Amino acid sequence: MPLLLGPFVRCRFSATLLVLWLGFAVFTCTGSEHATATLPAAFSDLLPHFLVEPEDEFIVKNKPVTLTCRSTPATQIYFKCNGEWVHQDDHLIERTVDPATALPIMQVKIDITRQQVEKIFGLDEYWCQCVAWSTTGTQKSQKAYIRIAYLRKNFEEEPQGKEVALDQEVLLRCHPPEGVPQAEVEWQRNEDVINPASDPNFFITADHNLVIKKARLADTGNYTCVAKNIVARRKSTSATVLVYVDGGWSEWSKWSACGADCSMWRSRECTQPSPGTGGKDCQGLDLQSLNCTSEQCPQTVSGAEDVALYVGIVAVALCLTLLLIVVVLVYRRKKEDLDADVADSSILTTGFQPMGIKPSKPGVWAPRPRRPPPHSKNSHLLTIQPDLTTTTTSYQGTLRSRHEATGKFSMTNGPLLDPLPNGSHTLHNGKLTSDPAEFVSRLSTQSYFKTLPRDVANTSYGTFNFLGGRLTIPNTGISLLIPPEAIPRGKIYEIYLTVQRKEDLRLPLAGCQTVLSPVVSCGPPGVVLSRPVILSMDHCSDACLDNWAVRLKKQNYEGTWEDVLLMGEELVSEPYYCQLEAETCRLFSEQLGTLALVGESLHMGAAKRLRLVLFSDAYCSTLEYNIRVYCMDDTQDVFKEVMQMERQLGGRLIDEPHVLLFKDSYHNLRLSIHDMPQAHWRSKLLAGYQEIPFYHIWNGSQRYLHCTFTLERLSLSTCELTCQLCVWQVEGEGQSFSLDFNIAKAVLHGCLSYQDTRAVDSEFLLMDSNATALAGPSAFQIPYLIRQKICSSLDAPCPNGADWRMLAQRLKLERHMSFFASKASPTSMILDLWEAQHFHSGNINQLATVMADIGKQEAMIFLVSDGEC
Repeated sequence: MPLLLGPFVRCRFSATLLVLWLGFAVFTCTGSEHATATLPAAFSDLLPHFLVEPEDEFIVKNKPVTLTCRSTPATQIYFKCNGEWVHQDDHLIERTVDPATALPIMQVKIDITRQQVEKIFGLDEYWCQCVAWSTTGTQKSQKAYIRIAYLRKNFEEEPQGKEVALDQEVLLRCHPPEGVPQAEVEWQRNEDVINPASDPNFFITADHNLVIKKARLADTGNYTCVAKNIVARRKSTSATVLVYVDGGWSEWSKWSACGADCSMWRSRECTQPSPGTGGKDCQGLDLQSLNCTSEQCPQTVSGAEDVALYVGIVAVALCLTLLLIVVVLVYRRKKEDLDADVADSSILTTGFQPMGIKPSKPGVWAPRPRRPPPHSKNSHLLTIQPDLTTTTTSYQGTLRSRHEATGKFSMTNGPLLDPLPNGSHTLHNGKLTSDPAEFVSRLSTQSYFKTLPRDVANTSYGTFNFLGGRLTIPNTGISLLIPPEAIPRGKIYEIYLTVQRKEDLRLPLAGCQTVLSPVVSCGPPGVVLSRPVILSMDHCSDACLDNWAVRLKKQNYEGTWEDVLLMGEELVSEPYYCQLEAETCRLFSEQLGTLALVGESLHMGAAKRLRLVLFSDAYCSTLEYNIRVYCMDDTQDVFKEVMQMERQLGGRLIDEPHVLLFKDSYHNLRLSIHDMPQAHWRSKLLAGYQEIPFYHIWNGSQRYLHCTFTLERLSLSTCELTCQLCVWQVEGEGQSFSLDFNIAKAVLHGCLSYQDTRAVDSEFLLMDSNATALAGPSAFQIPYLIRQKICSSLDAPCPNGADWRMLAQRLKLERHMSFFASKASPTSMILDLWEAQHFHSGNINQLATVMADIGKQEAMIFLVSDGEC
């Protein structure tokens, strides 16, 4: 057997490799040495196998990397990179012998530089593999990929500071900078590394977010997300987490001894716990007083003085008794007048004559206008055909038109029924016209109203009795329907409706929860209702309950929020029931109070509707021009606030609002402007886009989120601006809007054009011409007496199903069958919901057609003119 070149030979190829048919190789080594290698005959039929294969490497800065390949038995080894053979001079060879098997081992190394990788950067990944030969054949190693390592400076998402209540869950988001290899993430609190293993109250998710399971006072601090790889180490902007403590009341003290004023008192303090780090003070009374019983009162008079005291008490009691008798007599007289009016009105309902319904006849089935002019020849009213065969008592006097202008009055200071000359009566209805400031001032003295806002513009109020009515806050989508008989007979309530600003009330949110509706207060709380009222308000969810867990929250007397309803799991026995429509929530409520909808996304497919609204400067006397893009919840109350604020700032609307679905994907919202005419305009922004953090939008507490794009025209004579606005969620779908407008339209010799601003207001902020409060019949599409007849006809079950159940199906309300069935009058619940849905756009002809389809001929509705009444 030929001898090898010692136990270890190190040489570089400097000549052409010759493989002889005899099975050995001759190498020309650098220097004066020569090497010859052959395989022992016993191993000449073995294929080479790899002891070491090249592995993936990262080039840091300009330092080259070394790839190694080792094989046995092998006569030669070469590297191939990206499909091309590496030059033989670039190989470094090492030979040795395996002492156990006497097989030769060959090891080859090559160096890869940054320049080699950058030559194909962006086209394909740089890879290398080695090929080993023996006399029997060849073998290829695995591919090794060589990448240039880096770590960008800017985080894709940085943690945002927040204020949280004690024991609330906290989520701090972090998306590290892009890097190769991918960066590892750690969290620091006040520069100290957080270790979830030693403190289980912390948890770091797979996508690098930090979760504080229950916030403690000690968790207040500055939190930093740190990203690092083999290249660099980056720190995010610190986010301040403030853990606050809301105050709690201590137990009531014992009652004091009875004082000289024959009263005793007790107190409690806001010390369990005391409010801290910006938490709210305790809500409610801290001092209560109570009248003592006569036995507990201190004795201050005796003898003759007692007699005088008793005589005085008896005299006062007699006076109060006489006064009470007078009040009762007056009340009974008023009540008789009211009953007489309703009884007299029954002349219209003594019988029904079946009639054919002809919807196609012009003018017959026209919907009832909400405010027809007095004595209009073409106006129509809903009434009932009298049965002339029925014997009734004679009716003296005249019946006024329901919409006669002289029939409107203020219900605040007077009864609903006033006598008219000649013994006739009228049923009053119409707008309530008392002074808003006077109402708020008077109501603010009540304890339940002290926490409500004093914003008269966003408050509606009225005085109502058993005939019911409606409160509306214009241009907010918020209304309160008080159905007939909701207020007990004999009661008169002053009811208010107001929308709260979200920044004034802090709703407790946890995890993926977000506010979906305005915060609405209606009251006074604690009033007794005979049946549910219906609160209507906008929401901004995608209305898919498969994506959401939607909860109704109510603020109790102590000021804390509690869940009172989970959408989709309503119980008919509870005082709340909800219908979630595409953009509106209809809430049946047997209790008044402060309410809001809060949604928790069940997965990343859940989406909120955002309304994108664009404003620009009304004055443009300089080269600089600003475009403001608001990203707000798609509810009318927020849009109204932004419109009012921009009007005060002198801004103008430059495009119609657009709706964008914003998903719970933790990704920020990006906005950019493109395709401006470069010859006339340029952007002054340094970055290519602007970004609104995900949490700022999803939280919903910041109502006026917007980005400002500052543009500059190259000449004052340039007035036309054409561009493309792109809005998208990172790693999600987006929208693109084309803008084409004249910036000089709103400017007339340096001042705002009145015509332009007025057109914007009328088109996009439709001023509600309806009264904010309507009482009595004018608040409803269906006249009261006809409503009573429909309910009596459909409430009773019918074997063929021609009852309230068919009415619910025809109106597409079958999902709420169990709720309707739980009420004493299911039909009245259906009609209440129909009234709430169709007050502004209700087609009463459609309802009449449904009644005809059901086949209830005795409940047919038809129209007559004012003259026929």
